[in-house]
Amino acid sequence: MTRPPARPPRRRRPGLLGATEPVRALASAGAFAAGLPLLQLAPRGEPHPVLVLPGLMASDASTAVLRTWLRRLGYPVVGWDLGRNRGPSRELDDALPRLLDRLAAEHGTAVSIVGQSLGGIFARGLARKAPRQVRQVVSLGSPFGGYPTARGRPAAPLAVPSTAVYSRWDGVVDWRACRQQPGPRSENVAVHAAHLGMGHDPAVLWVVADRLAQPRHDWQPFRPPTRFGLGRLFPADG
Repeated sequence: MTRPPARPPRRRRPGLLGATEPVRALASAGAFAAGLPLLQLAPRGEPHPVLVLPGLMASDASTAVLRTWLRRLGYPVVGWDLGRNRGPSRELDDALPRLLDRLAAEHGTAVSIVGQSLGGIFARGLARKAPRQVRQVVSLGSPFGGYPTARGRPAAPLAVPSTAVYSRWDGVVDWRACRQQPGPRSENVAVHAAHLGMGHDPAVLWVVADRLAQPRHDWQPFRPPTRFGLGRLFPADG
């Protein structure tokens, strides 16, 4: 008797992911509150300036949880203080490099940049323009790779260490556009978060803390934690 052909695996419907974004973002906020005691075990590293950039149509208010938590870990953290992110403009082309210059000069060291969504694209642009002033870049659900169907390979890595955090459960952007070519100092880290919940999802916060804790001249790829079952927060990259 001939067996019927195997059914292909189900794909998550983009429309459903987008419709449930707000609810899943709230779930991340609840998970953050519940997991705060465990997050206190996150790695801590050498204090150095951290610049956090918001996503499209968002302001520094959207990154308040992330910035507050990083301050508790001992980092001097600032938002961009440029109001709502309305996309690329001449004003930003002038303001962001000046902000980076000021932070590097004030602290006498390179700056780590964490960017959410469009903010991550801006962060990578700053790293390309001024690599000596950028310690590393961590992008959160940032579609810097463009449309994945239009290119055969993920985006090229930066000259500085870079971590691209992405989620297959992203209901706003295509997760494949949020990845880069892995290399000696570039990596992709998968999480379960919704796009709108990236800034307060426990797994994302752990990744950011772990990356900021990396020694400047001895950057190592991310390894999910194994204690207390925290490894379950991180799906396999692929």
